[in-house]
Amino acid sequence: MLSLAKIAYAGLCRPVACHFGLPTAPHWPYCSDMTKTAQSPALHSMTAFAASGGESGVYRWNCELRSVNGKGLDIRVRAPDWVDGLEVALRAQVAAEVARGNVTLNVRVTREDTAGTVQVNAGQLSAVLEALTEIEAQAMDLGLSLAPSKATDIAVMRGVLEQSSADQEISPLKTALESDVAALLKDFVQMRAGEGAALAKVLHSQLDQVAVLTADAARIAEARKDEVAAGLRRNLARVVENADGLDDGRIAQELALLAVKSDITEEIDRLGAHVSAARDLINEAGPVGRKLDFLTQEFNREVNTLCSKAQNTDLTRVGLALKALIDQMREQVQNVE
Repeated sequence: MLSLAKIAYAGLCRPVACHFGLPTAPHWPYCSDMTKTAQSPALHSMTAFAASGGESGVYRWNCELRSVNGKGLDIRVRAPDWVDGLEVALRAQVAAEVARGNVTLNVRVTREDTAGTVQVNAGQLSAVLEALTEIEAQAMDLGLSLAPSKATDIAVMRGVLEQSSADQEISPLKTALESDVAALLKDFVQMRAGEGAALAKVLHSQLDQVAVLTADAARIAEARKDEVAAGLRRNLARVVENADGLDDGRIAQELALLAVKSDITEEIDRLGAHVSAARDLINEAGPVGRKLDFLTQEFNREVNTLCSKAQNTDLTRVGLALKALIDQMREQVQNVE
């Protein structure tokens, strides 16, 4: 068993020293990725607001379109129910332009009162005159004298005069509202794109910082490789001292665990790959918010593992800085469509 320990000791220390012999920062793909120039902004924010108004004939309207963050696409349309098919048509317009977010469209329509024309209700006038004639006849029978009736007195009686206005066709109003909302959607999407461009700049800046901190972590790991190798030797000696009665496979397993617990190379490599993947997503056309959210979770997982393996004050400090930065990045990602 002692000979096995010697062999394991010799084989363990060499790979660890080599494993922590990382290439210098300029050759890392995720460091050189910092030099990439961002493409035209493709991100869209889920937060936006737009408003418009218009008129057609006797109708006036005001439209408001707003959206906030959401896990999926939730469209709420408030429109006059007396315009047949309007709500369905407007909902389809919004769904064609927006992929994610809680979107609310309010459409308020009012109708302007018009003077119209005044007409005499012949039937009602005849009934009123007959009633007046009968009243005057009964008054004369009783010896009463009534003042003559005037035309103005009769005209103000209920139903004698009627005010009418021409009926308005609804279909032109529906067409006009759909056209107005289409123009409103263009402004709305443009605002989401502007907000997305600002988000892209923030995220690229944060990814630059992640790459720098990852490079710092790799340099610290490279600088402490001798310290790690010495620690592994001490741990190996402790394992050998307590190896009586253990089989060779168990000793090899313990030695492998000691090496893995001190090695952060995989975490550094994955962080670099995540930086590159995040940049590609930011420059990708279409809604990528869900993918970026998942990627920030992967960032966080790698940083947590790095911190648990640190066993070094400087490396722990870098790991905590990475964790704080990734939390900030995830907050920004929550706004991405």
